[in-house]
Amino acid sequence: LPKRLPMMWPSFRSSRKNLFSMLRVLNIQSSTQNSQLIAAMKFIMQYQNTRTDLLPATINISFAPRKWQKMITITQGKNRFYSKKYLEVCVFTCLADELRAADVYVEGSGSWPDFRAELTKWKDCLPLIDEHCTNTGIPSTGKEAVVLLKDLLETRSREIDQRYPNIDELVIQEDGRPLLKKRKRAAIEEEDLQLVMMIKSRMPKRNLIDILVNIEHHAQWTSPFGPVSGSDAKIENPAERYILMTFAYGTGMGPKQTAQHMRHQISPHMLSWANQRHATLQIQNKAMAKLINLYRRLGITKCWGDGTRVAADGTLRKIRAENLTAEHHVRYGSTGGIAYHHVADNYIALFSTFIPCGVWEAVEIIEGLLRNESDVQPKIVHADTQGQSSVVFALAWLFGIKLMPRIRNWKDLKFYRPSKKTRYTHIDSLFSDSINWQLIETHWQDIMQVVISIRQGKISSSALLKKFGSYSRQNRLCVAMRELGNVIRTIFLLEYISDADVREEITAQTNKVESYNEFSGWISFGNWHAIVASNDPEEHEKAVKYNDIIANAIMLQNAIDMSVVVKELVAEGYPVKRTAMRLTSPYLTDHLNRFGEFVVDMGIATEDIQSVMDLPELE
Repeated sequence: LPKRLPMMWPSFRSSRKNLFSMLRVLNIQSSTQNSQLIAAMKFIMQYQNTRTDLLPATINISFAPRKWQKMITITQGKNRFYSKKYLEVCVFTCLADELRAADVYVEGSGSWPDFRAELTKWKDCLPLIDEHCTNTGIPSTGKEAVVLLKDLLETRSREIDQRYPNIDELVIQEDGRPLLKKRKRAAIEEEDLQLVMMIKSRMPKRNLIDILVNIEHHAQWTSPFGPVSGSDAKIENPAERYILMTFAYGTGMGPKQTAQHMRHQISPHMLSWANQRHATLQIQNKAMAKLINLYRRLGITKCWGDGTRVAADGTLRKIRAENLTAEHHVRYGSTGGIAYHHVADNYIALFSTFIPCGVWEAVEIIEGLLRNESDVQPKIVHADTQGQSSVVFALAWLFGIKLMPRIRNWKDLKFYRPSKKTRYTHIDSLFSDSINWQLIETHWQDIMQVVISIRQGKISSSALLKKFGSYSRQNRLCVAMRELGNVIRTIFLLEYISDADVREEITAQTNKVESYNEFSGWISFGNWHAIVASNDPEEHEKAVKYNDIIANAIMLQNAIDMSVVVKELVAEGYPVKRTAMRLTSPYLTDHLNRFGEFVVDMGIATEDIQSVMDLPELE
């Protein structure tokens, strides 16, 4: 045992009376369902004035670290006792640790409050739990959850164990580390490539302003914009103003440069005023939803994806160096912030936010799905290494979302057995630890309270994950969530190593969001110094969302134009195959003009969009 533990008693003894007086004055309570420490606190208070050093071992001391337990426990024959002095030191030490970790709180304290005050009260959660569990397919009680999770983990493990001899791409080495062999890529047919090139060559020439105007006629995406305050004056020709405002901030040109390139009389102040008084993050989300909902109705988008999957990833965007949120990003080797995008499997951008470089990207992965207001509601989310952790796996599962990330260091992650006694014929060496089911069951009520609170908007998933990041080593609720995540992540890892199709699908979807990052960067042609000339974090996020609106408008226009081209080819007798259409994407830019004099012509002729909603039958 460390030498410092026995030496703590003399230091504690001089303050013992004051510490016990403090316990009698303060009302210390547990903030989770685990109340073992509170019971131990009351136990030592009961025996405070007892002179003997041997106390009856009638309480559970599993809250204490193992080294403390060994020091506290004294065995005499068949009887077990607790050392009074070491139990007291241990309890006060654990109280200090758990106060910092928010596992216990002081009633009425401002410095050590109950973190559950930020959550929905449990009595208010009760009527909502059944509905949430029905919608997500998760159990409502801890016992049911443990039974379900045990069965899922055991079933998947046994299945992979039986299949292992027939899985050609998987080899488990002598040290237990799995090795995956690469599958040979299927060759792309020449005629499919020719079709892709033919579609590109027939795309009509367009400029960005005309696209925003054209899509406004189809989707009325500017309709959510308007005076934030009832006292603000309305503006003439609002759609035209909002189109120019979106173009100015979404391309990074800014109000000043945009006004200088306009043929019409418009000042920088008119554009910045509209941005400040007529646009909010919530309004932008509603405008995005209008574009997404129309996009998903186009038949051609079904060739790319059905909207059940989404990939999340971030890309560096420059901000002013003197900004307090500006940080140097080691991976990008530059200073700025991260624009974090959620891109659906049909290429459309569902949600974006802007976070400092130092923030863990995974904290935003669930929040983006919960705040997505469109009709496209994915149930599978892909991310990279920065977009996952055991806690994020747990949180995603609790909301009925399947997290399937591309993890760079997946070989270093632990595989967990259902129990210490479980053994497998072929894959046993993969597993290095077992699940603590009691921990999950004990804290299931706390977990459900957090989930309902997030669903009700009392606390955001990103705020919760940041809090867990601060207390990841001590907080019992975080530990329980991490244990739950270990179950879900092990199930995913078993699926990942055993199914090459799953790995290819994950790679394909994460490649889409990386392509979107390049596409959105192409739109930000005016962003050479900073994403926006402001030090306001909200303005940074608004600039990212303006960029998304332009990107989605371009994708929508490209999808419409591609549908027209495909119909023309089919009418001409050209064999258009669905496999070839999967090689295309709405991220086409060769036919688009970003520069020159900008003119807003609201009288522009538009296509009959109804005629291209459905594609003809493809081969």
